[in-house]
Amino acid sequence: AAGAVAGLRTVRNPVQAALKVMQDGRCVLLAGEAADRMAQAAGIEKVDPSYFSTPARLEQLREVQARHGQAAVLDHDAEARHASHRFGTVGAVARDRHGHLAAATSTGGMTNKMPGRVGDTPIVGAGVYANDASCAVSCTGTGEHFIRACLAHDVHARMRYAGQSLEAAAEQALEQSLAHIGGLGGLVAVGREGRVTMPFNSRGMYRAWVHEGEAGRTGIFR
Repeated sequence: AAGAVAGLRTVRNPVQAALKVMQDGRCVLLAGEAADRMAQAAGIEKVDPSYFSTPARLEQLREVQARHGQAAVLDHDAEARHASHRFGTVGAVARDRHGHLAAATSTGGMTNKMPGRVGDTPIVGAGVYANDASCAVSCTGTGEHFIRACLAHDVHARMRYAGQSLEAAAEQALEQSLAHIGGLGGLVAVGREGRVTMPFNSRGMYRAWVHEGEAGRTGIFR
């Protein structure tokens, strides 16, 4: 099962809206005003669009525009003065004790992106994918490249059809399918046996992982 939303303006937590789309079952991807209306009807918390505009993000946008013109910049590599205030894609993958896998991804998009642009995040198979037969994957990075590479599904396919391990499938997908066409970013993935991998080819990737009964761990750089 899968659900996704894009182009939201008033939903505080898009993943909750995506879950409603999945549970409703009439479509997989719902966009724009219709998605906002559906979320409101479902009782999901609504906020004014100004909620998403913060001084730190506005400053980062102005800096990127001054340095790069109309080009969009990956948050992981953006040279903002207030690096501690950088926020980008939020993704999660999970395996429950019964072996079922799930993935969720949410993003505001790349800094200085083209108005109306939809990246890989809400596209099942590009920025997010889960299949009990292989793995759950959540991606972050230059979305256009992830879409062209069908990156999240590519990890699954390498495991399912080529017999690769989770680690090999994720690393080779990034190298051979993403970096090969100029893409930057990374992914978090968990396999059906509970193994976790989080490769990336950007400068860094904020990440954390935990197994039941163990202390959680975090990382930023390699």
